[in-house]
Amino acid sequence: MADSYFPRWRRQSAAAEGSVVGTDERLAWPQMFAMGVQHVVAMFGSTVLAPLLMGFDPNLCIFMSGIGTLLFFVLVGGRVPSYLGSSFAFIGLVIAVTGYGGHGPNLNIPVALGGIIACGVVYAVIGLIVSAVGTRWIETLMPPVVTGAIVCVIGLNLAPIAVRGVSGSNFDSWMALVTVLCVGAVAVFARGMLQRLLILIGLLMAYVIYAIVTNGLGMAKPIDFSIVANAAWFGMPHFTAPVFDPHAMALLAPIAVILVAENLGHIKAVSAMTGQNLDRYIGRAFLGDGLATIVSGFAGGTGVTTYAENIGVMAVTKIYSTLVFVIAAVIALVLGFSPKFGAVIQTIPGPVLGGVSIVVFGLIAVTGARIWVVNKVDFSDNRNLIVAAVTLVLGAGDFSLKFGGFGLGGIGTATFGAIILYALLRRKPTQGPVA
Repeated sequence: MADSYFPRWRRQSAAAEGSVVGTDERLAWPQMFAMGVQHVVAMFGSTVLAPLLMGFDPNLCIFMSGIGTLLFFVLVGGRVPSYLGSSFAFIGLVIAVTGYGGHGPNLNIPVALGGIIACGVVYAVIGLIVSAVGTRWIETLMPPVVTGAIVCVIGLNLAPIAVRGVSGSNFDSWMALVTVLCVGAVAVFARGMLQRLLILIGLLMAYVIYAIVTNGLGMAKPIDFSIVANAAWFGMPHFTAPVFDPHAMALLAPIAVILVAENLGHIKAVSAMTGQNLDRYIGRAFLGDGLATIVSGFAGGTGVTTYAENIGVMAVTKIYSTLVFVIAAVIALVLGFSPKFGAVIQTIPGPVLGGVSIVVFGLIAVTGARIWVVNKVDFSDNRNLIVAAVTLVLGAGDFSLKFGGFGLGGIGTATFGAIILYALLRRKPTQGPVA
C-alpha cells in the first residue's frame, strides 16, 4: 500500500459470514454493488431527510453527496472508508437565516448557500492547519464536555421548530405522534439492518398509514401522486447559485467547529473498528469535507460531512473496503439524475416529516449526552458542570447577541460560549513548594 497513492484492493475470496474485509480489500463485484446500495439507503436520513427539513432539493443533495464522497475519496487516497451526507448541524442556522417555514421549497436558499461555502472554507483551512501541526490543539480546545454540549444544543435548539411544524391541526399532531411510534417500534423491536434503518423504515410505515387514513378513508388532505406520474425518469438536477450575504456567512461559518468534532469522532471510531491508525489522514479528511462542502454550496446543495450511519453499516457487515463508497457515490449520482425519485420524496406528508423531525432532533440532543457518557466526563468537576449547564441553556433558549449590525443566534452563542468558557475556567497547574 505504501508505494502507491491509492490502495491496491485485493480480492478476498472468503466471504464467510463474520469475515472482515479490510479497507484495502474487496469482495466480488456483485457483493460490492449490494453493499454500495445498502450504504446509500442507510444515508437517506442525511441525503434526503436533512435537505427536506431545510427546504433543499433532495435530488440535487443526493447528487452532491455522491460528488462530495468521490472528492473525499481522492483527497484521502482511498484510505478512509466514508460517505459524505448533509450534516444536521446546518439545519437550525439555515432555517434561521432563510426564515424557512418547514414545508415545500425554501425560496431563500441562495442566502444560505453563501454561508455554507464560508463554512466549507473555514473547514478546509482547519484541515490544512491540522495537516501541518496535528490534531492535539483541537482536542485541547474542544474536549468531550464541550463537543457533547454543542451537539446536544443543536437538537434542543431545533425542538421548537419540530413542534411548530406539526401543530397546524389536531390531525397533524396525532399523525406526528403516530410517526414517532412507528420509528420507536422499529428502533426497539426490529433487528439487524432494519433496526439500523429505523428512520427510513419508520417513515415508510407512517407514510403508508397516512395514505390509508387520507387517500383511503378521506380523513384529511390526501397524498397527491400525480406529481410522481408526471415526473420524468431522467433529467438534470436543478442547480442554484449562491448569494454571499455577510450576516449569513458569519452565522454559518462557525458550524465548521461542529463538523470538525463530528469528523474527528468518525475517524477515531473507524480506526478502532479496523485496527488501523488513521490519524495521519485526519487533516486530509477535514480538507476533503471542506472542499466537498464548498463544491456543494456552489451547486445549490447542503453542507456535507462524514456520517455515523456508515459506521453502523460497517459495524454490522465488517466490510470496510473503501471501494464500496465509490460504488455508493456512483449510485447516488444516478439517483440525482432521476426527477421521478425526487417526486416520490416530495409526496412525503408534512405531519409525517414533522414526526420524524421530532425523533431526529431528539436523537441529536441525546447524541451529545452520549459523548459525555462514552468519554466518562466528570460532572463532579465544577468546570465541566458550569460549561455544560450554561451551554445547554444558551442554546435551548436561543440566546442571541448583537455586535453592531451582526447578530449571533442560539447555536452560535452556545458553540463559542462553550469553547471560550472552558478555556477561561481552565485551572493553572498547581506548583509545588519552592525550595
